Amino acid sequence: MTDNSLIERAQRFLSALRHCQVLGMRVHDATPAGLTLKLPYSAQIIGNPETGVIHGGAITTLMDTTCGISTVCVLPEFEICPTLDLRIDYMHPAEPHKDVFGFAECYRVTPNIIFTRGYAYQDDPAQPIAHVVGAFMRMGKPGQLMQGGAA
Repeated sequence: MTDNSLIERAQRFLSALRHCQVLGMRVHDATPAGLTLKLPYSAQIIGNPETGVIHGGAITTLMDTTCGISTVCVLPEFEICPTLDLRIDYMHPAEPHKDVFGFAECYRVTPNIIFTRGYAYQDDPAQPIAHVVGAFMRMGKPGQLMQGGAA
């Protein structure tokens, strides 16, 4: 699959999520190595009006979405993969008036679970705002029943 088709698949998935539309999220890049989404800075995501710092919930939404949609980078066809577990470690607050990027990769794919990891950053991926790990349940293509087996 070409990187352009991955970007198109990821953008289609993202555009189906109303809360992501409201937040203005966009696909920044998608390759077999992982997915990067962009969360534009806006007044709607400010958590502290005095400082302009972004609310942690917006970062959590960005990272859950990035990890979830990163599954399209490794699966041959779209599958429904809801979040089973998500852990975010915040390193420092996002700087006001700057967009935030979320990167995630799938580091293990089993018949039932996809394991992801990633980070949120602004200017420099080497200076992450947060690290994330997540597990997503494979439920198969829409309208298809999955056959069981342990992860």
